[in-house]
Amino acid sequence: MRRDGVIDPELEAITKESQRTIESHLEDFESKLRAAGRSEKHINSTNNFIRSIAMFAEFIAAADITADGVTRYAEKLGSEGRAARTIEAHLNAITAFTKWLCENHKLSRDPLAGIKKPNPAADRRLERRMLLPDEWRLLETATMTGPNRYGMPPVERALLYRVGIETGLRSNEIRSLTRGNIFHSESQPYIVAKAGNTKNKKLAKQYITPELAADLRVHIGSKTPKAPVFALPHETNVARMLRADLAAARNAWLREAIGNPDEYAHRELSDFLSEKNHDGEQFDFHCLRHTCGAWLAMTGEHPKVVQTVMRHQSITLTMDTYAHLFPGHEADAVNQLRELMAPSHELMQATGTDDTRAAHAQRAGSETGRIGAKLCDGHAHDKQQRETPNPLGNAGLGVVLRDDASECEGSGEGTEPLTRGL
Repeated sequence: MRRDGVIDPELEAITKESQRTIESHLEDFESKLRAAGRSEKHINSTNNFIRSIAMFAEFIAAADITADGVTRYAEKLGSEGRAARTIEAHLNAITAFTKWLCENHKLSRDPLAGIKKPNPAADRRLERRMLLPDEWRLLETATMTGPNRYGMPPVERALLYRVGIETGLRSNEIRSLTRGNIFHSESQPYIVAKAGNTKNKKLAKQYITPELAADLRVHIGSKTPKAPVFALPHETNVARMLRADLAAARNAWLREAIGNPDEYAHRELSDFLSEKNHDGEQFDFHCLRHTCGAWLAMTGEHPKVVQTVMRHQSITLTMDTYAHLFPGHEADAVNQLRELMAPSHELMQATGTDDTRAAHAQRAGSETGRIGAKLCDGHAHDKQQRETPNPLGNAGLGVVLRDDASECEGSGEGTEPLTRGL
């Protein structure tokens, strides 16, 4: 029958593959993930999620996978109070698996193509907060004058926190830095995180201030080129270390008001330098990255610049995270419309408008041409924005932007916009 064309050899091969056990397919799927450069942590969690779903829904072979079984599993997680982000992670694992099975002719169709995933933004269990500039100054002081924590001396911890804020690098990305990744350029120093060590698997070139570069030069002076820049504790203790310094800074701030009972009571109720604020936003090491993006937005930088510094894949993520921090220009825009819509001199004369208002209309009319020219001159507009005073004032931590990212090349594109992620 195969020779007569009654049986399709290709379909027969797919059917045979679909009857193989999920566990046997996972071995090949794991090889695919490793070839794609995925971390061992990601590979292990993905396979564990798939196994958990298969065990719950009693999927043995690849052909057994159904949308109903996966949906029941998601509902179970929800009934247990699991966060939407956790449920989404499980669903992402199993849907990536079935998509791979289908693309590699191990299933005739993808049974989970129409599966619905929860929206993590609507049910975030961990909202991170940014540091205020005043908080940073006190945190740095408390860190520098504090004891060793988790094997790291005070000066090294302060440098670590500064690198986190100025570069927006994640904890594991900073952990991967060696002396050879710091470049003391005369024009602008920068730090490079290699592609294999970044979240998006792309090389990251993050500019830093000359002051931080000088301090790092002293710190790494006796290290070999391949020696780690920072002797970080275990990844589970990095956030604990930062929170301990934050608590020390808050205690010092509270002690300043001991002689003033009213002020002390006021400070106790404040969430200044607190681990968790009144909005439920919490503080961990990733908040240093969030602070980087937040401060850039607060200084009025273009969203595309912020996107580049933060290495966001899309401008939407940047705008979703930091849009509320960009200085508003809505009022100025409406005022420009008022001038553009001013009635003409002839209309005012015809309606008996007095000379004073007519003169004002003439001025508005002459301004119309000037405003129009300004709007068309993108470079002049960018220059005007950059001359706007920095609302952060003297934050005690210079935020230097990339030279290449500060150009006007993205000004005509749409906009997309911290925590500083997850």
